[in-house]
Amino acid sequence: MLALLAGLAGCAAQNHDADINNAYQAYASDNCQQVYLHLSSAERRTRYRAPQRQPEVSLLRGLCLERQALYLDAANTYLFLQAHYPHSEYSYRAAARLETLRQLGYYQPSQD
Repeated sequence: MLALLAGLAGCAAQNHDADINNAYQAYASDNCQQVYLHLSSAERRTRYRAPQRQPEVSLLRGLCLERQALYLDAANTYLFLQAHYPHSEYSYRAAARLETLRQLGYYQPSQD
């Protein structure tokens, strides 16, 4: 029984990795609808370990929002990453994307 559970857990992880890989392939093909589909599937598969995977999923979602010229939504996604995962690699990448959006005039940080 224990071996069966371990095997099922391994399959779930592989399926999640496949979803993320497929999302990156769809992004490379400029197909954000497929990206969203694969990211949603990845999130549903891994709710129990979302904190480890959510930053990567959120960054890719933000990149697609940018690609679709939804700059405010992309900026909010990047701000979410910075607020909830401040020390992750993806938070640093989100900061770089926010700076790019700022330089292009699509995002103005609040002066709180």
